[in-house]
Amino acid sequence: MADKYLKLGYQYLVNHILMLLLIPTAAGVAAAILRCPPEEMLATWKSLHLDSLHLLCFSFLGVFIATVYFMSKPRSIYLVDYACYKPPVTCRVPFSTFMEHSRLILKDNPKSVDFQMRILERSGLGEETCLPPAIHYIPPTPTMDAARGEAQIVIFSSIDSLMHNTALKPKDIDILIVNCSLFSPTPSLSAMIVNKYKLRSNIKSYNLSGMGCSAGLISIDLARDLLQIHPNSNALVISTEIITPNYYKGSERAMLLPNCLFRMGGAAILLSNKRRDRRRAKYKLVHVVRTHKGADDKAYKCVYEQEDPQGKVGINLSKDLMVIAGEALKSNITTIGPLVLPASEQLLFLFTLIGRKIFNPKWKAYIPDFKQAFEHFCIHAGGRAVIDELQKNLQLSAEHVEASRMTLHRFGNTSSSSLWYEMGYIEAKGRMKKGDRVWQIAFGSGFKCNSAVWKCNRTIKAPADGPWHDCIDRYPVHIPEIVKL
Repeated sequence: MADKYLKLGYQYLVNHILMLLLIPTAAGVAAAILRCPPEEMLATWKSLHLDSLHLLCFSFLGVFIATVYFMSKPRSIYLVDYACYKPPVTCRVPFSTFMEHSRLILKDNPKSVDFQMRILERSGLGEETCLPPAIHYIPPTPTMDAARGEAQIVIFSSIDSLMHNTALKPKDIDILIVNCSLFSPTPSLSAMIVNKYKLRSNIKSYNLSGMGCSAGLISIDLARDLLQIHPNSNALVISTEIITPNYYKGSERAMLLPNCLFRMGGAAILLSNKRRDRRRAKYKLVHVVRTHKGADDKAYKCVYEQEDPQGKVGINLSKDLMVIAGEALKSNITTIGPLVLPASEQLLFLFTLIGRKIFNPKWKAYIPDFKQAFEHFCIHAGGRAVIDELQKNLQLSAEHVEASRMTLHRFGNTSSSSLWYEMGYIEAKGRMKKGDRVWQIAFGSGFKCNSAVWKCNRTIKAPADGPWHDCIDRYPVHIPEIVKL
């Protein structure tokens, strides 16, 4: 208990050191001025010999400095609102259905069926996750038409919800960014949206593919850069993954894992740099930090699309995935730490680093307390192991990772859109207050670790609609280590 209060006192002292020094100094200067007789103050002013020309020059210099400051200051980027796709109940895949299909599809390979069952038992997924209609057929029918159909219902439904909630009109969209890693048709998904909503001919549209589950934050970063150079603009960002053409029908274990974890999902996000949107916007974008470990061969190939010996295409997840993700996370937090951590945590980290370098290399490395920098954490719901590893490495409580675990349980791994389901969970619980800071962390093939930091603009009431509105009262739920099937 004494150590706890000692640390709290240290944090308060270091984090408020400037204020603690500034207040006595300002009080001393004010007292000295008040003690000075008016005649002496007038004499001091006259001794400066300032005429109207000097005053004009000083005024011009002040205006010039202020102009340069405001011209060079980055534009504020606001997240006006977002909407997540909620699949219909007809697309739900209970464990029993999933395993029955696996036994029928892989009837000649019972070991692969047993492997999938063991993965599903430990996955952290619930009974209400969804797969697209084409995967419900036996055998699955992953045609181009079926894949386009999934893309249309996921993307258009998300955009329609966002437009309804924000009164956004198609002609108001200046920038369009779509990220979908594994389904990249021609014309592109961004062109499909332009055609559906009859967007302007001068819209700046981008389609990102092959960038994995962290591509959602890459899209946010791209939108931020574009909004810096295009004033008074709106950016629509779509994050999704189309499951239909990517369901693996072979028997390689490392390639069967995605079948057990990935599910339908998507999100539409509206960003703006308009000052008038500041009041209605939910969040303000503070930082985006991207880390790419692709120069390392193991990192590059740890999530790899390839053919198995029978020529069937799938995603191979390496056994080294969690180790590589840990290294990418370390690099990312090394960059983001100085931007967000209070001075008390940065000093402790620095002192520990110096001590290990100079005195004793065996000293335990100090892990900064990121709970001092953020109220909410949205960790990519890539799987139970990912959430467990980050909770351990960042020393987070069960409540801090609740949104990630419950999103994985209710919706599965929806790839790049999972962060927005997690944000929606926090809002649906009524926990998002004005001034709260949110840290989104995502991992993706390549290998990449990306972070985004948001600050809540206003206290957000639990929404009346959205993907959680009919089930939030049931959450959080207990998720056992193993669900026996």
